[in-house]
Amino acid sequence: EVQLVESGGGLVQPGGSLTLSCAASGFPFNTYAMSWVRQAPGQGLEWVSTIDSTGDRTWYAEPVKGRFTVTRHNAKNMLHLQLSSLRTGDTATYYCAAPGGTTCVLSYCYTLGQGTQVTVSS
Repeated sequence: EVQLVESGGGLVQPGGSLTLSCAASGFPFNTYAMSWVRQAPGQGLEWVSTIDSTGDRTWYAEPVKGRFTVTRHNAKNMLHLQLSSLRTGDTATYYCAAPGGTTCVLSYCYTLGQGTQVTVSS
């Protein structure tokens, strides 16, 4: 059974930084690309970033490009998302996402964790 447990969210001022983490288990983590998606209050799910299975290639949504950095530690089955230069528009619940599952964003479907809340406010 795929299990994804996010941590690291919180309240941060505009311009601040946070690092989110995701502990993965129940599947061969090191063979799958992994993603982060987010959901702002009253909005649908939004894809944020994807990292390939080796960590060599990364992709970012335009709103976060240059501010967020996705990394992974395959030996520890961990996925991370470093958020910097945070804006109020980044306020959302952030979900770790493994491929497959029933939650679909654009053309891709995922299994999500329970999410971690990031609130950017002064």
